[in-house]
Amino acid sequence: MPGSDGREAPSSAALGDFDWQADLELITAAAREAGRVALSFFGQSPEVWWKNEGQSPVSAADYAANLSLETVLREARPTYGWLSEETDDDPSRLGRETLFVIDPIDGTRAFIAGKDTWCVSVAVVHRGRPVAGILVAPALDEEFTAMLGGPAYRNGAVIRVSATESAGPLKVACAQDMIVGFDPAIRKRIERVEHVPSLAYRLALVADGRIDATLVKRNSHDWDLAAADLILSCAGGSLTDLSGAPLMYNRQDVTHPVLVAASSQVLPELLGSLTPIARS
Repeated sequence: MPGSDGREAPSSAALGDFDWQADLELITAAAREAGRVALSFFGQSPEVWWKNEGQSPVSAADYAANLSLETVLREARPTYGWLSEETDDDPSRLGRETLFVIDPIDGTRAFIAGKDTWCVSVAVVHRGRPVAGILVAPALDEEFTAMLGGPAYRNGAVIRVSATESAGPLKVACAQDMIVGFDPAIRKRIERVEHVPSLAYRLALVADGRIDATLVKRNSHDWDLAAADLILSCAGGSLTDLSGAPLMYNRQDVTHPVLVAASSQVLPELLGSLTPIARS
């Protein structure tokens, strides 16, 4: 299926002999080490700065974890591009077929506040789609991994999205003001899940079947999504825009519109129940 920018997403058959298993092993080791680095700052009141005109915090832990990842990954794969929330964007990535997409700490606000729901997010993206991904949540002692064409894992055990009964309740993680975007029939089935600060971890909860779906407000970024997108897909779910198109990564604009993530069973129902208010 074409992505939201019209490019065709690569299939596992079309990817030939690329060794994504080796890449997964590489990013797993790097993400675990970055998690250890970040955890050493956790609860220690690290220095915090504000970026994006004071809208987004970044801590000394973010920078330290980013440096740890960059040192290992860029040396191991010098031909890969690089896109990280905490590295100045280099437009040369657009000419790279394969790149790393990194969020050294997804859920920085939670991290700074001493909450456990943050994670290190690392993906390998090839021709616009993730092919290997890992989320390491060291404060929760959880690790999610996936590789294109294989299952998704949490701490080494295979995970699957929830098997929601038809017309049954739906555990949905979203802002309260987004629920009104559904038509009344499905709105009454929604059990709103308390806010999960890390978007990547929230998507992993859908993959793990602990929640049924989540809505993502506009202006999420590649680094928030790429690893979790693959993990969700390998667990039997999908992350799409409101037209049902999968996301494409490593574009010039790395932000995304309103998104929906759910099991493949639930997603069409959710997309079909969104009102014009939600789509505007």
